[in-house]
Amino acid sequence: MPKVTKEAALRYHSSGRPGKIEVVPTKPHSTQFDLSLAYSPGVAEPCLEIEKSPQMAYDYTAKGNLVAVISNGTAVLGLGDIGALAGKPVMEGKGLLFKIFAGIDVFDIEVDEVDPDKFIQTVKAIAPTFGGINLEDIKAPECFEIERRLKEELDIPVMHDDQHGTAIISAAALINALEIAKKDITKIKLVVNGAGASAIACTNLYMKFGVQKENIVMCDSKGVINTRRKDLNETKRCFAVDSDLETLEEAIVGADVFLGLSKADVLTKEMIRTMKQDPIVFALANPNPEISYDEAMASRDDLIFATGRSDYPNQVNNVLGFPYIFRGALDVRATAINEEMKLAASRAIADLARELVPDVINTAYQIKKLHFGRDYIIPKPLDPRLLTAVSVAVAKAAINSGVARRVIEDWDEYESRISEMMGYSNKMIHRLTAVAKSEPKRVVYCEGNHINMIKAAIISQKDGLCHPILLGSEERIRNIAKDNGIDLNGVQIIDHRNISEDVRRSRYAQLLSEKKSREGIRFQEAFEKMSDRNYFGMMMVETGDADAAITGIYSHYREFANTALEVIGLKPGCKHFAAMHIVQTKKGPYFLADTLINRWPDKEVLIEIVKLTHDAVTYFATEPIMAMLSFSNYGADNDGSPKSISDAVKYFHESYPDFIIDGEMQLNFAMNKDLRDRAFPFNSLKGKDVNTLIFPNLSSANISSKLLMELGIAGESLGPIQMGLRKAVHFTDIESSVRDIVNLTAVAVVDAIANVKE
Repeated sequence: MPKVTKEAALRYHSSGRPGKIEVVPTKPHSTQFDLSLAYSPGVAEPCLEIEKSPQMAYDYTAKGNLVAVISNGTAVLGLGDIGALAGKPVMEGKGLLFKIFAGIDVFDIEVDEVDPDKFIQTVKAIAPTFGGINLEDIKAPECFEIERRLKEELDIPVMHDDQHGTAIISAAALINALEIAKKDITKIKLVVNGAGASAIACTNLYMKFGVQKENIVMCDSKGVINTRRKDLNETKRCFAVDSDLETLEEAIVGADVFLGLSKADVLTKEMIRTMKQDPIVFALANPNPEISYDEAMASRDDLIFATGRSDYPNQVNNVLGFPYIFRGALDVRATAINEEMKLAASRAIADLARELVPDVINTAYQIKKLHFGRDYIIPKPLDPRLLTAVSVAVAKAAINSGVARRVIEDWDEYESRISEMMGYSNKMIHRLTAVAKSEPKRVVYCEGNHINMIKAAIISQKDGLCHPILLGSEERIRNIAKDNGIDLNGVQIIDHRNISEDVRRSRYAQLLSEKKSREGIRFQEAFEKMSDRNYFGMMMVETGDADAAITGIYSHYREFANTALEVIGLKPGCKHFAAMHIVQTKKGPYFLADTLINRWPDKEVLIEIVKLTHDAVTYFATEPIMAMLSFSNYGADNDGSPKSISDAVKYFHESYPDFIIDGEMQLNFAMNKDLRDRAFPFNSLKGKDVNTLIFPNLSSANISSKLLMELGIAGESLGPIQMGLRKAVHFTDIESSVRDIVNLTAVAVVDAIANVKE
């Protein structure tokens, strides 16, 4: 990940429209009639309905999806009391996280008031606007009283995330760490260093899960909180122990768990060595933990260690919780976020870490295979499954504990609805982009003199996705850039036809001729091929001079497909390759194949397309529900493609019974499960919504994907995504937009990262 510098941070927050959030209309507003409905006179009708029944505000306004992030700036991150206005960038950032992870809208409210009574009065006065309130960065001990009173006096969810967010996430980590260490939570000795809002909240929640109060020793900056101390406030006195222990060093001897929410470098290797077998250390001080990762891991081999940092395993990050906790609370119109909801969130997060991890998450964090264990006790922030897992658990807990004003009957429908609300394809692109940024690769744009390629390369570079290489005439590329006001600073340009590249062309030609000598390709012929942009660019990838290549705007698909087969070749075990498009619709994402490569696939090619597509859809953290399409249904036509499809389906039912697949079938039966199940009760997809469509030929697949886009049925499209080649070479469509190419760049980089790890 690129280093975060002062210049980069200030540029990020100030470039373009200053700040990080904006208000976007959600209703039509282009005509006078629209405006009359939005404001006067039409707006009077919902006002009167809300006057009669205040709960109707959830139906006629944005209240039900609107959270206030409120702070007085007295305890901002690690910056301390910097004031309300200086804390605004943090509150905007919190709003951004609410939106991108859970689809929740936010107004950030900075209140210039440190008196708790006046602050509470201000928040209560504006509370009718919101469906929930996220208190943020308010110093202890005032934050305890502020949250307590607002929860008592308001009928909407209120949570001080600095207290409860860390508590909820770290409790999930504790549950799993104790499982791995095979320790009983009711018998462990817990040492807490730090006695602020977060430490108190964590300790209280751990006690709800079973930690015994008599087994807790809490320390502050002056040492162990014991009954002999005369400087304790009411909150600290609750945790005072009748003991002679004075220092952290004394307290930690024989401890099972250390929880640090204090400051850097207060814990030593020697202290950890005095803890019991399989010790658990949560060093959560930010930005630097109580002991560094390297120092902690050097202390002993049986340690289970977590920090708040993203660059080490087991990051305790509040973003695992608050977006989804509020999502669940808002969706049942909860009157509070109570203990039952917090406990449910912790359990859901803990349970998720024990499940199999989608490959896209493994790639995001540069780990070959994440699995439940000492280095993975808690899910990663980019895990898309958090949305449904935590939101559903919180909503159910709200209903069961009696604080919900709306009851959800169909939980499957609720899961589908919140996933669709997030716009899965957009979220998928967001995750792919995050993965690419974690390890940007060298991407060669073979058609570097096309304006869309140039723009995409520049955007991808500025976004930190890749290190772009434009292939083509340097003079022409620079002229195009100049004409379009594009700054090419930092972008590498290679003129593959320039005489200065003859040495590289000779090297590539030699390698290609040696590789293909038995197919009749001699050096001179190979040298001539290197004047072709696709041959040269793909040889850059083949030789390791680049990590990925993108082409296709100028080229006919047959040309680049044949070149890719000749230069790159297929993955081991593959006899064919294919391409897939992902299109987002109101019903969710659909995966379409083969949309680019195979014109008239026979049974064997169809089988390979299905296998490649199944792996690709699974990689994108989705279970493939596959329909093989035709103009006939289940043997109605026994010639041509219907017969090939029928035979392919039979093969999968016999050889891959775990694949959820059926056909041949017409599109309407594939998309309408009620129609399909009624007409063909024997089908193996019974009751399931198809999300993956395998087409009988290239024409039908390509036409269908484009039809969806042109009719506006589909939202953003991602693809074509190449499946089956040995290295990361990807192909655009002739009409690909700059955004399409940028998205494909993210795919190519993720593909290159995955190839390195295989």
